[in-house]
Amino acid sequence: MLPAVDPAILQALGLEATSSKMISHGGSGFASSFKLTSVKDGEEVAYFIKTGTGEDASVMFRGEHTSLNAIHATIPTLCPQSHAHGALQASPNRHFLATDFLDLHVSAPAGSGLSLAAKLARLHTTPAPVPRDLATDALLFGFPVPTCCGATAQDNSWRASWAEFYADNRLRAVLRAGVGRNGGDGELEGAVERVAAEVVPRLLGEAHLSVVPVVVHGDLWSGNHGRGRIAGGGVEEVVYDPSCVYGHSEYELGIMRMFGGFGSAFWREYERLVPKAEPVEEWDDRVALYELYHYLNHFALFGGGYRNGAMAIMRRLISKYGSGQCNTAG
Repeated sequence: MLPAVDPAILQALGLEATSSKMISHGGSGFASSFKLTSVKDGEEVAYFIKTGTGEDASVMFRGEHTSLNAIHATIPTLCPQSHAHGALQASPNRHFLATDFLDLHVSAPAGSGLSLAAKLARLHTTPAPVPRDLATDALLFGFPVPTCCGATAQDNSWRASWAEFYADNRLRAVLRAGVGRNGGDGELEGAVERVAAEVVPRLLGEAHLSVVPVVVHGDLWSGNHGRGRIAGGGVEEVVYDPSCVYGHSEYELGIMRMFGGFGSAFWREYERLVPKAEPVEEWDDRVALYELYHYLNHFALFGGGYRNGAMAIMRRLISKYGSGQCNTAG
């Protein structure tokens, strides 16, 4: 028996129950997912629906909804548009997200023909629509809502300094999540604090590095990229499951390098379109610093060997940029 379409979804999308049906489609550890088909204004339409339970699902879906639309507003062919999110009427403790249907298993004519590198380059060079600090008129870094990277909720409160945002809202915050899930770890905690207090200002501080906030996907490993057809268009290079922030474009590259899956042709094209920022000689270290966040997040989520990867990055960066003798060996 097919699941009934909840009235809250029908109302949000402007659909009639008599012409709407949902079937299970894919899935993840965090949510159930469905394909919703219906007829609207005489045309067949299809949507992708996620559902989940509790406040965690509400935060996750709100963040994904806002993230998808931030990317879509800059490059419509890069990701599905999100249409609605909210509580289900039949079960108020369950929540939903409704987006354009993305078909990753279709043979169809090509769409724009733009490569992933070209699309990301455009995303990463288009200034984000961010507010300004009323006191200083400086552009702010953050995002309008919290987002989730995996199951980790991220505080995106606005900051006038990218270095402060990354140190506080990412590194120190994910360390707290990891300690909460895995217990205290003096060595790890000390290393993260040294990186946040010493390395981050040295590599990312505004006196040293010029950063214009752009839309960053935030969780762009190869499993969140593919080729597909959005809402009946042509086949495109697409991304999904974003965890956006208005931040430094290089932040995107940390998880991309951590898990690989983007070939040499991608990197050659991307670096031609988005040349490495000055100081170029510190580019690898900046990307490693951004990679660190994802090691810490994966340690918070899964434990195990991700701690060793995080410690290796921190030892190297502290030995190179720390204000004193590295004391994190062990």
